Amino acid sequence: MSLREAGLVYKTVREIRGPLLFVEKVRDVAYDEVVRVITPDGEEVLGSVLDVSRDYALIQVYGETGGMDLNVGVHFTGETLKIPVSDELIGRIFSGSMKPLDGMPPPISTDERDIHGGVINPAARAVPSEFIQTGVSAIDGMNSLVRGQKLPIFSESGLPHNQLAAQIARQATIPGREEEFAIVFAAMGIKHEEAEFFRREFEKTGALNRSVMILNLADDPPIERLITPRIAQTVAEYLAFDLDMHILVILTDMTNYAEALRSISIAREEIPTRKGYPGYLYSDLATIYERAGKIKGKKGSVTLMPILTMPGGDITHPVPDLTGYITEGQLILQRDLFLRGIYPPMNVLPSLSRLMKDGIGEGRTRKDHADVSNQLYMAYAEGTRARGLVRIVGVVGLSERERRYLEFADRFEREFVNQGIYENRTIEQTLDIAWDLLSMLPEEELIRIRREYIKEFHPKYRRAG
Repeated sequence: MSLREAGLVYKTVREIRGPLLFVEKVRDVAYDEVVRVITPDGEEVLGSVLDVSRDYALIQVYGETGGMDLNVGVHFTGETLKIPVSDELIGRIFSGSMKPLDGMPPPISTDERDIHGGVINPAARAVPSEFIQTGVSAIDGMNSLVRGQKLPIFSESGLPHNQLAAQIARQATIPGREEEFAIVFAAMGIKHEEAEFFRREFEKTGALNRSVMILNLADDPPIERLITPRIAQTVAEYLAFDLDMHILVILTDMTNYAEALRSISIAREEIPTRKGYPGYLYSDLATIYERAGKIKGKKGSVTLMPILTMPGGDITHPVPDLTGYITEGQLILQRDLFLRGIYPPMNVLPSLSRLMKDGIGEGRTRKDHADVSNQLYMAYAEGTRARGLVRIVGVVGLSERERRYLEFADRFEREFVNQGIYENRTIEQTLDIAWDLLSMLPEEELIRIRREYIKEFHPKYRRAG
């Protein structure tokens, strides 16, 4: 009989530092092994092995260590952290450690998966090429989301990224297809009222019937935030690659995840890098983000939209900076637009979807989509440039052309970017709004759109027809 089968409990805890336990004189312990920490009054708290050497183990505890003393017992289980998976997870709400929050019993399944799954092998990846309609014009029209893509939303504290996340979760569809499409929604470090908002929104709109919700609250153990996104990705992988479903994963807020990672790094007394984050922040984020995508020979897919708040709106902050390197674009919410009453307050000029070109066009959205998007970018950029001139020379100092583009920029924000929280626009409606705005401009200014598309879709010719 092995030591683990005999239920060996170590009473050799040398130090408790925050969520970390240092255990001496251990044998046959493996990295990521699940640990049961037993308090003197018999309570158990789960943990996992964070580091191991010849004679000690470093354990991170998924729970509160306040009040613990060195008299706790530590039992190494010989297993990694696994969760049960089945199609019965859909429609359920769980905590960040996979405990039910919906009053229903824990999920029962004969299949369990290690939450520390590997990233998708680049050689096995299929190229994303199918359009996902979110119903949000600023995304669908100019920064299109493609099935299997990793497209983050960069926001700031106080901006409506939670509302946008809920709207995308409600509205995301694959137009023209009857394939199953589901949402895995994971929130990290959110307040109770935010959690209640998401639950209420998902329940009243019916989105919960095709969703798995995983909620880590602000007063839950911060260390739990490290496993929440990994649980979400594990569930998504099972639904996509075992059950052939198409999954959209929304993770909010990845900045809270990074803060938890930083607190662990500080407790381990690791040498910090930028703003105190550990040097392995990039590779750690990659182990989460790179689990999304499409696999050759597999019908299902995992599309990822992580949401993160930029402290002080600083896009060079380590979390958004490194996220931008790993993912395929970014959607940027801007406070100035929010203060002017624009929802969603998305600044489309610095936003980018690197895979948009592979998911739009004839047979996917509409043949004029790419040209219209390029023309909108050009016209809106001219309008924002005219705004800058107004601050210097005033409106009277602008040329007639500059005043036209200034008006275009104002209407573009009010009519194209701005929409209702419950307004679900089809891609055709989005493109038609774009054409109505572009009709403000002389035809000779539409230099990014092919002539045959102007003849077919321009409102002037449609009315004439």
